Amino acid sequence: MAKIPAGIAKAKPITPANHLYFGDNLGVLRESIASESVDLVYLDPPFNSSRDYNVLFSSPKGGESSAQITAFEDSWHWGEQAEQEFAEIVQGQNTNVAEMM
Repeated sequence: MAKIPAGIAKAKPITPANHLYFGDNLGVLRESIASESVDLVYLDPPFNSSRDYNVLFSSPKGGESSAQITAFEDSWHWGEQAEQEFAEIVQGQNTNVAEMM
């Protein structure tokens, strides 16, 4: 195995492909993902809809059932923490984010 020359920093390991993380996206990006290794974060839920979303179950025979559970509560609010994190991203070193918005 080749040695890394003195004075060259060892990079964080590359994040494996097809890896699922659970948690707040900013926390995961900061703590588990190598810096400057993410080109895009895509979030799919319909945010700020003021609705709850349920998982609907089928009856054993495949028909409709009244059974359901809440899968997602759209409870996100723009608050002080969101404001601080937004400012940190837009005013940070990644000027592409600020230009894109």
